[in-house]
Amino acid sequence: MSCLQTIADYGLRSIGIGERLLPRTDFTLCQQFTLIGSGMIWNIYFGVVALAAGFFLATAVALGKGSRHWWLRKPSEWFIFLFRGSPLFIQFFFAYFAFLSLKSVHPVFDPFTAAWLGALIVLFLNTSAYTAEIFHGALKSIPRGDIEAADAYGFTGWARFRKITWPTMLRLAWPAYTNEAIFLFHATTLVFFSGFPAWQQRGDALYYASYFADKTFNPFVPYPILAGYFILLTLSVIGLYGLVNRRLNRHLPQIGRRRMRIRPNLIR
Repeated sequence: MSCLQTIADYGLRSIGIGERLLPRTDFTLCQQFTLIGSGMIWNIYFGVVALAAGFFLATAVALGKGSRHWWLRKPSEWFIFLFRGSPLFIQFFFAYFAFLSLKSVHPVFDPFTAAWLGALIVLFLNTSAYTAEIFHGALKSIPRGDIEAADAYGFTGWARFRKITWPTMLRLAWPAYTNEAIFLFHATTLVFFSGFPAWQQRGDALYYASYFADKTFNPFVPYPILAGYFILLTLSVIGLYGLVNRRLNRHLPQIGRRRMRIRPNLIR
C-alpha cells in the first residue's frame, strides 16, 4: 500500500471517515504519521472550542471577582478556586461519572458521556477558571491614570469598559493568556485517558501513539511523532497569538511594546 493510499484510508479516521479497522501488523512510518495526525483533529477541536467559549466566560468571571458586590464576587472566587485547586485529570473522571449518573436519570444527558461534549465542557470550565484569574490580575494592574483619563473624557459605564478597561486588560494579560492556550492544547491529551471512552477507536493523537507503542513495543517512534505534531501546533498558537498581541499594542512605539515571553507550564 502506497503512502498516498494510506493517507486516503486513515487521514480522517478519527472522525469516522475512511477505513474502520486499524492496521494490525507490518506498521509503516506513513501509517503512524497519518493516524497520529488524524487524531490531532480531536486535540485541535477540544482546544479551539474550549478557548473560544472560555474566553467570554473568563471575562465575566474576572469582572465578577473584581466586583464590589459579594453575590457576584464570591461565586466567581469559588469557581476559580474549584477548577484551579483540583487536578484536571480528576475533573475528567468526576465529570464522566456524574454525566453517567445523570444519563441513567434521563436520556437527554446521553451526549454528555461522549468525549466530544462531556470532555469539552470540562476543558471549557477549566480554562475559563485559569483565564479568569489571569484577566483579574490584568484588571488589577490597569494604571490608575488610564481610568482617571477616561473619567476626564466623560467615559463611564459600558463605554469606559469597552474603550479603555477591556482593551488594556487584554494587552496586559495576553502574554500569560498565550501560555494558557498552549497548556490547554497539551492538556487535551488527557481526554481519552481519563474516563471518556474512545468510540470505535476514534481517539486523539495520544490514543493512536499509545496504540502503536503497545503493538510494536517501541515507544521511540510514535511518541516523537506525537511530540513533533504538538511542537508544530504550539508554534502555530505562538504565531497566531503573536499577531493578536501586535494588534493590541499597535498604538505603542516599537520600543515600548510588551514582548511576549512564552513560559510553558510544566506542571499544573
